[in-house]
Amino acid sequence: MNLKRSLKTSIDIYLEKYPVITLTGPRQSGKTTFLKDEFPEYRYVNLENPDTRNFAINDPNAFLKLYDKYVIFDEVQRTPALFSYIQALVDENKIMGQFILSGSQNFHLIQNITQSLAGRVALFRLLPFDFSELRQAGLLDTDFTVNMQKGFYPAIYDRNIPSKMFYSNYIQTYIERDLSEIIHIRDLKLFRNFISLCAARAGNVINLNSLANECGISQPTAKSWLSVLESSYIIFQLQPYFSNINKRVTKSPKLYFYDSGLLCHLLKINDAGSIPLSFHKGSIFENMIVAEYVKSSYHLNLLRDFWFWRDSAGHEVDLFWQDDERLNLIEIKATQTIMSDLFKGMSYFENLAPQLVKSKSLVYAGMENQQRSGENVVSWYSLD
Repeated sequence: MNLKRSLKTSIDIYLEKYPVITLTGPRQSGKTTFLKDEFPEYRYVNLENPDTRNFAINDPNAFLKLYDKYVIFDEVQRTPALFSYIQALVDENKIMGQFILSGSQNFHLIQNITQSLAGRVALFRLLPFDFSELRQAGLLDTDFTVNMQKGFYPAIYDRNIPSKMFYSNYIQTYIERDLSEIIHIRDLKLFRNFISLCAARAGNVINLNSLANECGISQPTAKSWLSVLESSYIIFQLQPYFSNINKRVTKSPKLYFYDSGLLCHLLKINDAGSIPLSFHKGSIFENMIVAEYVKSSYHLNLLRDFWFWRDSAGHEVDLFWQDDERLNLIEIKATQTIMSDLFKGMSYFENLAPQLVKSKSLVYAGMENQQRSGENVVSWYSLD
């Protein structure tokens, strides 16, 4: 499969500015393939290999004498003691792009980086495919429901694995394995139920009490499990926007999945044809679009912070980010018919604070882009 990842351009730039580059992201997002294919001048060392890992742990000086520069260390979170030795080595040598570190467990990896490599490392995230990557490879279907249900993990496209099989194995093999290394979960069936309950709340404001009660766990446990799902790149939380324009605003985050295919699997939607009649159609579409903006921001290294806004009366803006001290508003609707009331949330916000708004865009399920006097109408298919 000839598909280029957008992240390569940014990493090339920072290889000349930092001694260490770190690449993290969910399991099966294509990190190993990306690193091997795009950085062939680097030696590749997989620390999942027990013999290699034992060498690194038991004799780190000899290990780094053998692998002293232009090396990729994959699953490096498995050798936490190695980080301090890498720090000493890069401080001594001052070689830019000396090491590329990769790992799937964001919690452990970031913890070790902040302790040992702060100021010496540029951090990147490789997530499942974004629209532009698939579109350039001719793999983005013009039917949005096909992409939503299929999902965006590379193995589904590269090895033509049916999404139902892929996500069933993914949950069992990767999520449960990673989680068992971070926290001890006694009842995996209960945890699977928790993930499914999260899926039913995708695109909605998180109510920890409701989530915990429905799952039959304590609120602190629910909060802990959400944190673990975040650190494993399964879900992310979209934070509310606070300002003094309206004090009656929602202050809890919204929950989203990084991949709509996994979300559909958890909701037991196993074919694209059932999506148009599904109760969850709107929330899955919103999830896919919000995740697309987040993935694109990481892959292009845009470093954007995203928010949503909702007040107590139900007025809402689905997504926005700041640009030149002003806000770009996004409304997301799973419809192919454009009606004037689709813009009302953005218009209400603009009336409250016209000086804050830079642009207003409606992302919808149709294929035609329109430039209107006050808003842009953007096809989901053309998102970059």
